[in-house]
Amino acid sequence: MIFITGGTGLVGSHILLQLCQKGERVLALRRNSSTLEICRRVFSQNSSIDLFKSIDWVNGDLNNIPMLEKCISRCEYVIHAAALVSFHPEDKKKLVDININGTANVMNISIDFGIKKCVYVSSIATLGRNSTDEIVDENCNFKLSNLESNYSISKYMAEQEVWRASNEGLDVIIVNPSVILGPGDWVKGSSRIFHSIYKGLRFFPPGKTGFVDVYDVSAIIVKLLFLKVSNERFILNGINTSYESVFNLIADNFNIKRPNIRVTPFLKEIGWRIEKFRSLILQRKSLITKETAESGMRESTFSSKKVEKLLNYKFRTLDDTVANYCKMYIKDLG
Repeated sequence: MIFITGGTGLVGSHILLQLCQKGERVLALRRNSSTLEICRRVFSQNSSIDLFKSIDWVNGDLNNIPMLEKCISRCEYVIHAAALVSFHPEDKKKLVDININGTANVMNISIDFGIKKCVYVSSIATLGRNSTDEIVDENCNFKLSNLESNYSISKYMAEQEVWRASNEGLDVIIVNPSVILGPGDWVKGSSRIFHSIYKGLRFFPPGKTGFVDVYDVSAIIVKLLFLKVSNERFILNGINTSYESVFNLIADNFNIKRPNIRVTPFLKEIGWRIEKFRSLILQRKSLITKETAESGMRESTFSSKKVEKLLNYKFRTLDDTVANYCKMYIKDLG
């Protein structure tokens, strides 16, 4: 059996789908406050709703050690995909509790119960974007600077727990996906790109980064889980391109007006401050933070050659990815 954390999220749902389609038995962790709607919809969109019923769900969180012990003791493999993704300064403690301490708990218990292999889903945010002006690959080390968010620092520290577990005898794999495109919660995370553009987003950041289809991320994770390779890191990135190109492609598939206002350094500074003020008035978390505004201005290029060569893998094209998920978004609107 395979234990999966983060099974209700975008990546976790697609991992569960691929494992269930292969006939694997899965035990998936969910928080008491989480909904199964994203996961159920992913299975339904892929004509696999009957397989959804085969998932063994357990309620709990990453800091409930007795619960984790009970779950992991039943399994042979672990995929740790759960994480808090937040760029809000007030969530710093939660990032430590969930991303760092939670990962340490999963690793420790996996060691205790002799898990065959653990795959940890990290992020390109932990790689050396600030340590090189060239293409970022698996050999680029994290370099702490004032450009790094609390989120990226928490994921980097979580990786250190994974490598520590590796040194203590656990076979591990770390994957670092770029910006993941897919049909998750359309108003949260990277899936929100589709929603915002459909609703008439007018602005686009001038930066460049990597993008990858959630199908590719989940497919590669499943392949690496059973492959005889361990204690390695793999970047998962389908294409390096500008935010403008991705936003335009999504708008074209929706047959609506493209975002046409380029975010300048001045607009960036004004924008996140206005959003912060609005969030205080409306008593909700701001949609744009200083950290997210800064990230949209950077230009980063990532290489997936290592995993492509190992698996002889070909990533889905951006055109196919965007067309597919724009259709799903329209369908979900009803």
